[in-house]
Amino acid sequence: MNPLEILNPYLWIVSLRNSLYDCGLIRVKRLPVKVISIGNLSCGGTGKTTLTRYLAEKLSQTLKVGILLRGYKRKTIGYREVLSRGELRASLEEAGDEAYLLAYLFRGHHKVSVSVCEDRVVGGEKMCEDLEIEVLLLDDAFQHRRIHRDLDMVLIKKQDLSDKLLPFGRLREPLTSLKRAQALILTYQEIYPFDFNFHDKPIFKMYRTKWKILDHSLREITAADLPPLISFSGLGFNSQFREIVNRLNLKIKDFYFFPDHYDYRNFKLQPEEKYLTTLKDFVKLTPSPNLYLLDFEVEVPGLLDYVMKRLTQGQGQLLQM
Repeated sequence: MNPLEILNPYLWIVSLRNSLYDCGLIRVKRLPVKVISIGNLSCGGTGKTTLTRYLAEKLSQTLKVGILLRGYKRKTIGYREVLSRGELRASLEEAGDEAYLLAYLFRGHHKVSVSVCEDRVVGGEKMCEDLEIEVLLLDDAFQHRRIHRDLDMVLIKKQDLSDKLLPFGRLREPLTSLKRAQALILTYQEIYPFDFNFHDKPIFKMYRTKWKILDHSLREITAADLPPLISFSGLGFNSQFREIVNRLNLKIKDFYFFPDHYDYRNFKLQPEEKYLTTLKDFVKLTPSPNLYLLDFEVEVPGLLDYVMKRLTQGQGQLLQM
């Protein structure tokens, strides 16, 4: 750690807060269900929502899954159900983009519910009581320590390893905070492969595979049938989307990058152009015949077995997937 980082007041604030939790001066609430935290160290852009989607798909084969998010940039406050046992109950504005995206993906799936709440304890208790969930996924919760978690997973991208703490970089916590995690997920391995070890913690690598282009009706189409496209995204890590588009050898006229959680209020599709974006951005726009999106499948070798073993510790047997 260089002298500039040592003098960073943000580091001392973060360190003090974590120390208060570590020594028990701030109480942690234990919920009546198993809790999995999916978090990171940086300000967005590591694939948390992707991993949340993956785990919800797998775990909901046998369990009632709840997904709880803060609901960043939503126009509501307090607790709100976004997806109740597969039934969509909130709009994009009411839920926030990431919560709405997950709810949109799991529409009709009666074993998945999605809620938002600034107070994760209140939100978790309400989901347990009202939705009778059996496992809770906390999206973006590594820094939200008031809820006890049975598994704390942290996603890391290659660029995080050379980044700096806020306000000089994009890290919300220093790498030393990884000591709190039970497992580390190394993301974007399909474009930025890397290895990393930390105190012998379990390491898993996440790959996005089987990329496909969908039209505005979510039907898969062939890339060869498309004319040159304008590509755009509003992500925490836009350059990885551009890298994927380039590797797929798509015909691209131009790239537009917007800040994370961009609302597209003043963005208009020109009728004479064809556009390509991400699923996260797609759900914020009105479906149009000239709008396409990229989707993918996820592979994280070994992770699901590890998660199931953690969930069933002390329960006598492993749930069958």
